[in-house]
Amino acid sequence: MEQLLKILEKNARLDDKAIAVMLDTTEAAVAAEIEKLENEGVIYGYRPLINHDKIHAPFVEAIIELRVTPRKDTGFEEIARKVSAFDEVDSVYLMSGGYDLHVRVTGKDFRDIALFVAQRLALLDGVLSTATHFILTRYKAHGVILNESRTDERGNISL
Repeated sequence: MEQLLKILEKNARLDDKAIAVMLDTTEAAVAAEIEKLENEGVIYGYRPLINHDKIHAPFVEAIIELRVTPRKDTGFEEIARKVSAFDEVDSVYLMSGGYDLHVRVTGKDFRDIALFVAQRLALLDGVLSTATHFILTRYKAHGVILNESRTDERGNISL
């Protein structure tokens, strides 16, 4: 199972036949194991990693640090569920350290995200503070190095 998951994490588009060869097993065994992992909730889904710079569509993403007050009965779960329900939110993680929740959001532009934070996220009961960090350039995501052919256009300046 562990080897199968590593293969799928690197390339979920491989077909069962190719994976079977890599694992020295049968196509049927691979298909059955993948189905089992999906049914058990080990595999949640499959998503492409999109380089938004290449499609020239309005897109910005940010990481928001949230400090929150945990609830007596539910801890961080209730506020994390509320934050997760927003369409703008891509992912939510409970963190150790200086803040409680790490929230990754996307929008069309900086203003979209700023309004989301100010008018929706910061107003949630239990949110103590937010710190928004806009992602300017992605160099590596989900183990994949992006924009390898990008050249430095600043030029060489000597004084």
